[in-house]
Amino acid sequence: MKYSLKVNGEVREVDVEADTPLLWVIREELGLTGTKYSCGIAAFGACTVHIDGEAQRICVLSMRSVATEAEITTIEGLSDDRSHPVQQAWLEIDVPQCGYCQSGQIMAAAALLEEFPEPDDETIKAVMTNLCRCGTYPRILKAIKRAAEIKAEAI
Repeated sequence: MKYSLKVNGEVREVDVEADTPLLWVIREELGLTGTKYSCGIAAFGACTVHIDGEAQRICVLSMRSVATEAEITTIEGLSDDRSHPVQQAWLEIDVPQCGYCQSGQIMAAAALLEEFPEPDDETIKAVMTNLCRCGTYPRILKAIKRAAEIKAEAI
């Protein structure tokens, strides 16, 4: 079945089965491999992208459930030069250890900051439910707070 998707600001056409997970469409059909597969049950969060500005785990989201007018942003679309405040903070704080979960963490953090521009520790801990097997949570928390500062400085 043919689908039209708006991914990172560009309309893309794909021909896939209706039950194909959006993750596989983004990775295999569109070649955007920054979004990672981790668990297939939406528990881990490495597959997090933004759909209409909301962080969503797409390993369990089928093509039939994606609105054709939805705007999908992957890690590749967050910025083309790592200039997004979250990406800047991630680099400054040196967040990643192995790095596998980081694209999902960054996408979740970017969505968090849109909803909570000045989050406190409790808000960050409540909203950031993506998992990191390396345990970089203290650096993730610090980087989100730094990203909020970078965003505020830019205004």
